[in-house]
Amino acid sequence: MDVVIETGGQWPDAVERLLSDLSEWFELEDANRAYVESARVLPSTAAFVDGEIVAVGLVHRHNPLAAELHLLAVRRDSHRLGIGRRMLDRITADLRADGVKLLQVKTFGPSGDSPEYERTRKFYEAVGFIPLEERADIWGPENPCLILVKPLSTSPDSGGRGSS
Repeated sequence: MDVVIETGGQWPDAVERLLSDLSEWFELEDANRAYVESARVLPSTAAFVDGEIVAVGLVHRHNPLAAELHLLAVRRDSHRLGIGRRMLDRITADLRADGVKLLQVKTFGPSGDSPEYERTRKFYEAVGFIPLEERADIWGPENPCLILVKPLSTSPDSGGRGSS
């Protein structure tokens, strides 16, 4: 399978199609509309197979050193083919090149019951994200939010050390 990863475009129509295909994960209409609107303005990465978009990632920069993976949606029939991993590889490489040192993602937390999100959490951990904390005050107690972080710098910052 030939997968082409592109950055710099805006693909809101593809986001809308992907979210409707993934209703077990994206069942809240208001949240889905917000993702589609975000896809009009946030930096985006898309995976194409045979010219068709099979995945989209959206990134929100919080400051020059920290960013958030706002959305990663991979078409259902493209799950478990390495496309999500390739998307994250590209996104993190681009962020590293731009000086970002920490990437976070929010997802449904383990105190809630969801086999789909259990798979999502395992994916994020497999690609280097570390669970930071679960909070009930972000999306509400019925929708626990797990914050995961991924350090992007490969070497410690030597700034601030004096020379001898």
